[in-house]
Amino acid sequence: MKLHGTFEVTGWDEQAYREQGGEKLTRASVTQRFSGSVDGEGSVEWLMCYRPDGTAHFVGLQRIEGRVEGKPGALTLETIGDFDGEKATGDWRVVAGAGTGAFEHATGKGRFSAPMGPSATFDLQLRFLQPAHASN
Repeated sequence: MKLHGTFEVTGWDEQAYREQGGEKLTRASVTQRFSGSVDGEGSVEWLMCYRPDGTAHFVGLQRIEGRVEGKPGALTLETIGDFDGEKATGDWRVVAGAGTGAFEHATGKGRFSAPMGPSATFDLQLRFLQPAHASN
């Protein structure tokens, strides 16, 4: 299943926990509103490393709760990406076994692009694994 759409950043709380020699390490708690193939809400915790030139590298876990094709569900994504000073881009990998409802048994990967400002685009390719059945 191919999903695509946009998300808007609806909240951003970023706190530095280490600053030295032009490098800054922060933790950002971010909320989002998804539309397109996914209609719902997202939240992510990012750990970010800012370089002296203003670029950054980030990793995190993101939870999306919403509807896909009218069916409710939630999934968790592992995020890794970079900010080049003007745009953040990142790769998503679905955390297997963490999906519910429409995302139960989902696996897959995706990508997002977020230029400066609150709007971003995403693409997510999902596969659905058959659940293992206990033998009698």
